[in-house]
Amino acid sequence: MFDSIRKTFGTFVKNLRPEAAAGGEKRSHNLFEAAAAYTSASAEDDQDRMDEAAGWVSPEALSFGMSELARRAVVTLARERGESPQAVARALLGLPAS
Repeated sequence: MFDSIRKTFGTFVKNLRPEAAAGGEKRSHNLFEAAAAYTSASAEDDQDRMDEAAGWVSPEALSFGMSELARRAVVTLARERGESPQAVARALLGLPAS
């Protein structure tokens, strides 16, 4: 049981770090690069780029990266606007103020 947890966690951590491949090969992408590429492609409605970015990391890692990207975006916008993160998040989703 602990071996499978260790392997899963190891894969997750490996996806956190970009590493240069040996022999001049293209380096692997980390989950934050994948999340940024996927999100920007989605905003531009570019399905080919979305599919490419989705293949860089596991679906779980991509989901985590996108959540972190959303969190950072909301915090940054809240600071710029002088509003609470909750107010900004609700406004971005088109929800009424609570």
